[in-house]
Amino acid sequence: MSWQLPKLPPDKNVETINILKSLPSAHSALAELKGIASTMPNQNILINTLSIREAKDSSAVENIITTHDDIYKSELNLDSFNSISAKEVQNYVVALRRGYELVKENQLLTTKTIIEIQGELEKNKAGIRKLPGTSIKNLTTGETVYVPPQNHTDIVNYLSNLENFINDDSLSPYDPLVKLGIMHYQFESIHPFYDGNGRTGRIINILYLIIKELQTVPILYLSRYIIKHKSEYYSLLQKVREDSSWEEWLLFIIHGIEEISRETIELILGIKSLMMDYKHKIRKNYKFYSQDLLNNLFKHPYTKIEFLVNDLGVTRLTAANYLNKLAEDGLLKKEKLGPGNYYINEPLFKLLSKENA
Repeated sequence: MSWQLPKLPPDKNVETINILKSLPSAHSALAELKGIASTMPNQNILINTLSIREAKDSSAVENIITTHDDIYKSELNLDSFNSISAKEVQNYVVALRRGYELVKENQLLTTKTIIEIQGELEKNKAGIRKLPGTSIKNLTTGETVYVPPQNHTDIVNYLSNLENFINDDSLSPYDPLVKLGIMHYQFESIHPFYDGNGRTGRIINILYLIIKELQTVPILYLSRYIIKHKSEYYSLLQKVREDSSWEEWLLFIIHGIEEISRETIELILGIKSLMMDYKHKIRKNYKFYSQDLLNNLFKHPYTKIEFLVNDLGVTRLTAANYLNKLAEDGLLKKEKLGPGNYYINEPLFKLLSKENA
């Protein structure tokens, strides 16, 4: 009989001594990140800039390659710019934000929410796989590495089991970071959709941290860590299937959470420092300084007149005057695209584009 994916919880205690030893420093890093994020004057700055950065990284795991420049241009919604890859990345941002709204509202991570996230990603309503034939292949050799559940009813039952595991702590009193590693493995092994499983799974990770109140906003993303250790990531997933090698897999995830927490702390501190620098310069030299203007310049690395009109409640002429004056004095870089202009916060762009924060 062929191997079948076991349901959750695992049939053995996976919280080994090594796992338990690794947890305090990861939780400490998460708590520090949560605290530093809370000191930002406007949380939307982090949600917007870091979700775009994550969308690029998560898409890159699936070999959807684009540039930061293309992504920020795509966010401007200028008719003269069109990039299919950047649009896919924007879909990821929309899916992430929709998932965040749903878990904030319900304090649960349900199958219905997961399906809605995947639908936003793929912009279709295909839903859970109904047809057999899905398999996971080695991209280099073409060899079939793993065959996930094929029967639609089985997939639905697996998702129901996963939903219970995620939301009912009485079923499995593991540490939340251990549970995150287990549920991520299980979701990727169920592989419930025709497409978008990897990206959906990575969105679920951050939403789970929010449900468990380990973060308040979606800013801790493992995609960058997975890219750095891509072959190890897929190898360890497979070792759990073949050998029940939970310890290696969970240590990998826990170490990733700690590493990316610390990287994100440094990135946020960099953004805060830049904001303070811009605040002093604009407040000192321009009568039109406002906190809303500062927030706009840091929420949108590429901004435009319409963004200022919406955020500040000013006329188009006033918004254009503000942006053009800041560009003339070197605080922004003015660029033309088709009939429209956009304005780049270059220091912020460079900070967000760095491979390591």
